[in-house]
Amino acid sequence: MTVQKPIETPLNIKAIRGEFPILQRQINSRPLVYLDSAASAQKPEFVIESVAGCYRASYANVHRGLHTLANETTEAFEAAREDVRRFLNAKSTDEIVFTRGSTEAINLVAHSFCRTLEPGDEIVISRMEHHSNIVPWMLEAEARELTVKWADVTETGELDYEQLGGLIGERTRLIALAHMSNVLGTVNDIARIRAIPGAGDIPLLLDGSQSAVHLPVDVQALDCDFFVFTGHKLYGPSGAGALYAKGDWLDRLPPYMGGGEMIADVFEDRVTFADVPHKFEAGTPAIADAIGLGAAIRWLERHDRVAIMEHERALMDRAMTGLSEIDGLKVIGTAQDKGAIISFHMDDAHPHDLAQILDKYGVAVRAGHHCAQPLMRRMGVSATARASFAVYNTIEEADAFVDALKKAREFLI
Repeated sequence: MTVQKPIETPLNIKAIRGEFPILQRQINSRPLVYLDSAASAQKPEFVIESVAGCYRASYANVHRGLHTLANETTEAFEAAREDVRRFLNAKSTDEIVFTRGSTEAINLVAHSFCRTLEPGDEIVISRMEHHSNIVPWMLEAEARELTVKWADVTETGELDYEQLGGLIGERTRLIALAHMSNVLGTVNDIARIRAIPGAGDIPLLLDGSQSAVHLPVDVQALDCDFFVFTGHKLYGPSGAGALYAKGDWLDRLPPYMGGGEMIADVFEDRVTFADVPHKFEAGTPAIADAIGLGAAIRWLERHDRVAIMEHERALMDRAMTGLSEIDGLKVIGTAQDKGAIISFHMDDAHPHDLAQILDKYGVAVRAGHHCAQPLMRRMGVSATARASFAVYNTIEEADAFVDALKKAREFLI
């Protein structure tokens, strides 16, 4: 085995790990090595207590209330919206809509945006998309006689920018792409996409479910029209996420759902809608979870985002070096400057079997198609195993992952 130098980082990883109660667990009498953060990240005590504290000490429904608890909860809820605005560098909180996560945010845009289109109009997506950025567009295409066009992916797992450019035409109405792939770790070059002739004038939606966690995000610099992300991958609660919509998009689009909160007045013959962003927040929201999302953002902002990115990529590089020593193992997705995600398969070993054996050694990885079946077919596999790194992972865990995988190979092959 190749001897490698220790990873140097300005982050106090030991102290960070101490903030995550679940990392003290043992699995099968071994220390938990959690490498499934691309599916859902663990939560620091600060976030856990922010949610519990809301329910414990200051909870009521938000907006319109006149009593103390309602005012306190509303203030905390709207403060979380400001946390999201600052995190994304949006111009205004009026551009931020709370959702249950990326899936609901994309469905919101798909439903509302496509209501403004005509039969024959086109939506461009790519083969590396999560199903959440595929199925909503296909549903709308079927209902409204639209066309979904697919940008291809190269053998190394990069977006085929030249082929993407060939898809842009007079009927192209929106481009919807992953900012960072949940399977490949590929980070798409948004500036390059915007520079494609004709693409700069077309509305762009970015699925930031992975990038918001692993990269510094500036929606103004990205020049995207829509950006979505989810809280549970960002060390926050499940059931809370956000949509950013640039400028006056929320004013221009029709509501996604109807109900309380999103109205100004309701009459027997007409309805008028609330100001944005509340126009898109029908019903009682996930109040405590949104407050927890704000707490997760504030927790993450305590740390140097670039240092986190470098730490995670260093762990990935460490693991990749070890994996290169395993016969019959192939990594799927080798794009330059990729995020800290490793998808792989091994000759004569099913990914599910690999995941189960790794679990015996306390190592948690994901196995399956990762809600990206078109990408799996493009890469010539039905499923992969996937290890994904987060700020709380260590060099020892990267090595433990490789060692467990070597033992799994000996057992299976």
